[in-house]
Amino acid sequence: MNGITRTAGAVTLALALTFGAAFAQAADISGEVKKIDESAGKITLKHGPAKSLGMEEPMTMVYRVKDPALLKQVKVGDKVKFEAQEGDGGYIVTAIQKAK
Repeated sequence: MNGITRTAGAVTLALALTFGAAFAQAADISGEVKKIDESAGKITLKHGPAKSLGMEEPMTMVYRVKDPALLKQVKVGDKVKFEAQEGDGGYIVTAIQKAK
């Protein structure tokens, strides 16, 4: 019985990781860095549709960043993939990386 429990747990974990990775990829938004304002903790991104935020049309927006260290990972002109969420007072970039 103990072996069945371990196997079921392993299968559950594998499924959770698979679906979690698929969800994270679906939330990625493609864009380009237009401006960085480190002192204000903001970044201006020109991006395509951001369905995870309910935005169907491409646009350029100013976002706050969850962690100011994110701004050091990119520079103006970089093509990026990012994740954002709606928060108090606007949208917040929670993760960003240069696109491959």
